[in-house]
Amino acid sequence: MTETGVALRPVSEEDLPMLEALTNDPRAAGPFEWHGWHDPHFLRRRWSETGMLAADNGMLMIDLDGQRLGFVSWHKTRTGSTSYCWNAGLVLIPEARGHGYGTEAQRLLVRYLFAHTQMNRVEASTEVDNVAEQRSLVKAGFTREGVLRGYGFRDGAWRDHVLYSVLRSDLDVG
Repeated sequence: MTETGVALRPVSEEDLPMLEALTNDPRAAGPFEWHGWHDPHFLRRRWSETGMLAADNGMLMIDLDGQRLGFVSWHKTRTGSTSYCWNAGLVLIPEARGHGYGTEAQRLLVRYLFAHTQMNRVEASTEVDNVAEQRSLVKAGFTREGVLRGYGFRDGAWRDHVLYSVLRSDLDVG
């Protein structure tokens, strides 16, 4: 727990309906996270197989005093022939957006990943028009690195993203 009361915890079976809504319902996902309908059973299969915690990816729920606010996720990304980093993401329920919960959740996720894995870098990207997420990433300790042109396809168009990162040396961990 933090001063805001935000905490991360493993996904439980009871969380699956919320996760399915946040990834498969355009109103719940929001304008920057809606990427079209997809296999509605994918998350249930993944939870059944790994509990959403695998060696190369994971997902944790964002909790505020027992209330589910959304989730953070990460996956392994190749950065060279023998090197990798984590790529992190965040999705909040509409009512939780704009209160600083996402910033705190991203800060907690970075600390968690550096404390429990040997990766040296956590990166995140967001669309150039998602100014709220850009502010959140900076507040969470990420450094803006640059614009990735034509990086993500959403709503019928290729969109530019802004790339952010945190290095292990940026934090006082350990």
